[in-house]
Amino acid sequence: MPPRGGWGRWSPRTYAQRVDLSVEDRQRLAGDAGPAAQLAMRIVVRLAESMGVDHLLDITGAHVDSCLYHGQSGLDFAGRLVEGGASVAVPTTLNVSSLDLLHPELYRGDEAEGEAARRMAGMYEEMGCQPTWTCAPYHLENRPSFGEQVAWAESNAIVFANSVLGARTARYGDLIDISAAITGRVPASGLHLDANRRATVLFRLLDVSPDLLDLDQVYPLLGTVVGAASGSRVPVIEGLPTALSEVRLRALGAGAATAGSIGMFHAVGSTPEAPTLESAMGGRDPHEVVEVRTSDLRASRDQLCTVSGSALSSVCLGTPHYSVDEFQVVVALLTGRRVHPDVDFYVSTGRSVLAELELRGWADLLRSAGVTLVVDTCTYVSAILADTTGTAMTDSAKWAWYAPGNLGVDVVFAGTSECVESAVAGKVLLDERVWSGV
Repeated sequence: MPPRGGWGRWSPRTYAQRVDLSVEDRQRLAGDAGPAAQLAMRIVVRLAESMGVDHLLDITGAHVDSCLYHGQSGLDFAGRLVEGGASVAVPTTLNVSSLDLLHPELYRGDEAEGEAARRMAGMYEEMGCQPTWTCAPYHLENRPSFGEQVAWAESNAIVFANSVLGARTARYGDLIDISAAITGRVPASGLHLDANRRATVLFRLLDVSPDLLDLDQVYPLLGTVVGAASGSRVPVIEGLPTALSEVRLRALGAGAATAGSIGMFHAVGSTPEAPTLESAMGGRDPHEVVEVRTSDLRASRDQLCTVSGSALSSVCLGTPHYSVDEFQVVVALLTGRRVHPDVDFYVSTGRSVLAELELRGWADLLRSAGVTLVVDTCTYVSAILADTTGTAMTDSAKWAWYAPGNLGVDVVFAGTSECVESAVAGKVLLDERVWSGV
């Protein structure tokens, strides 16, 4: 941070002893582009120095998670940037807020915290960030193409960008993400580079039937298995059907990023850098081979469930934010039916997807069936659930992973159809036939 007397002028030489900087980088460090750009540049350069990186890369876009209110420090940092005239240098989208900004009546949390979250949201918009408020920026019309260098935060978005789109981003966290957006620069390291994108751990599916692999609910479970065993390594999965849908690849990546710290995975025959196992591994042998059986997937499901029994108070879908394709499944399941009056049914999504639902008439259909559509945030992040003392069902490994700690709620993980059928019946209904013989 600058000295107490003010922002001051800082010598680029002090902060760039070991990093090769462009003329524009040095001008920012010298304060020529204003104090906020100077601070952001110092953060990026310091990060590069701490990683032993000798040069920076240009980026074409950013997705910022710092906009999610976690406390006063984040608000103070955003305020300092705005005070210093911050303006993003590349197209920048925003991750979820701490509340639904379009439907503030849904917020049940502390009023002061809600107001702080609104102020923080305004600051990021003032810096030129797009008010997308979604953890799924890949659902937006403009998304990065293969090989494009970006700075994305939010774990599932990072994995999707690297794995499914073939774009390139490291795992950026709060404060670094907005600094990259302001400077348009990132350290040349990690998954930005070819050498670090090759798989080093191989997951082989054994005795997992084609019928089981045809169920959407298997992919978040597989993701949790892969993430827990991979840590921060890049995994490759062999034995999956080829040409998997984005919905399934997204669910796999979100589960893996939640249970581990991966930023990328390969699925042979489905992800762009893994047409073959050999290409995914760069022609090298794996450091480790992990066999995944049906029993491992069942164990993963059981670990995501914190309670048994039929009592049900809530159903929470949309973590990550639901796509139009996912809503199509829910609409088909709920047409002509209604959620049980004792169950609260929430689906989180982004503003762009909600706009499409409105055009198709699906938003009204879902609301009339008893569904609450949540945008700009997620129900495990924001105080939205009316009842956190009962049991909630979800089809999201990420929601099941975080909600017990964040909300104190008990969770049952299941497939989307099981969640909808349970919501209509007013009690937990699980189809155990899919796990027969395990």
